[in-house]
Amino acid sequence: MKHKEKMKKKNYILIVIIAILIVIAGILIGNNRYLSSLRSEASDFTVYDTASITQIFFADKNGNQTLLTRSDNDWMVNGEYVANKSMVNDMLYTLNRIRIKMPVSVNKSEGILTRMASSNTKVEVYQILPRINFFNKVKLFYHETRSKVFYIGDVTQDNQGTYVLKEGGDKVFVAHLPGLRGTISPRFTANPIDWRDHHIFEEKMDNIESVKLEINGNPHNSFIINTIDRAQFTMNRLDGEAVDFSDNKVLTLMLAFQDVRFEAFLNDVDPQRRDSIINSPFQEKLTLTTKDGKSRSVTTYRLMANSDVYDYSDDDLEKFESMIKDPDHKYALLSEGNEFVLIQDFAFGKFLKPADFYSKDYKDEIQQISYKELETIESR
Repeated sequence: MKHKEKMKKKNYILIVIIAILIVIAGILIGNNRYLSSLRSEASDFTVYDTASITQIFFADKNGNQTLLTRSDNDWMVNGEYVANKSMVNDMLYTLNRIRIKMPVSVNKSEGILTRMASSNTKVEVYQILPRINFFNKVKLFYHETRSKVFYIGDVTQDNQGTYVLKEGGDKVFVAHLPGLRGTISPRFTANPIDWRDHHIFEEKMDNIESVKLEINGNPHNSFIINTIDRAQFTMNRLDGEAVDFSDNKVLTLMLAFQDVRFEAFLNDVDPQRRDSIINSPFQEKLTLTTKDGKSRSVTTYRLMANSDVYDYSDDDLEKFESMIKDPDHKYALLSEGNEFVLIQDFAFGKFLKPADFYSKDYKDEIQQISYKELETIESR
């Protein structure tokens, strides 16, 4: 009798264990299917071989359109302008690493789809891919094809994901870039201005023949530097006087032309206002000529100070308009493309130093602060 009771108890325990194992197996299989499904859905948005991408097209509901095309050395914007390398690399990295967090629940999808219908960015990816691919081992008949088409929506409520939708699909997903806190949508902008390169000069010193700075109304402090050999130069003021210059300062200047950028395009400035500015007296004109005889110049113009930023009253600006200028920015006209842009003194000011600055006997002015001024500085 006791033996039968023990057997029943063992059988009961065995049944319970088997039932628990079946439940666990079901959970694991279901979870694996869910993860496999997410991985499958992610492939609709992820490009694992970004080197095979030839073109990417973006379009939004505001009428903006951008076509990025890979060329031999650069990416081009709408076939006309060089693209910003950093932005392109960030976008390609995102395409390669984008991951799906979760599908959006059915009860939320309708509202999100409605919003995406009125505000989204369409992304089309073109790649060189094989027509025949046997187990990723044998690849034949390569051709260019549109491999991905999807829509980028707005950011999720927690600002940690972005809504995405495959073309022809009815299921919205939340996508994210591991390690990025925020939305990926700025990396897929359709505005061509956002993609354009901001370089003014990108010349190695060995390619530079001469550098000329013209300061309006001041030929004595205007100058031209000519290359005579590697890291050897002559320097003359534009009034004809030679400059006994500091080798280190001139060398530093010539090396700096490898990466010179402006802050922003000013394409939205009213055309009449633009014409008024560029027809006013310029402040400086910087011209770089390369050894193949090509020249590129930047002409700067005064930018009036903003009373809200620099604490000038409107009366001050009205009375002293000819004197008060923005200490941090200038307008600039680029000879290449006749582009009107904004430059920042922090980045560009070092290229506009007068000839006196390069003289061996030049001494930097040190601002003097009295002890009374020091007493007015608040401590932490």
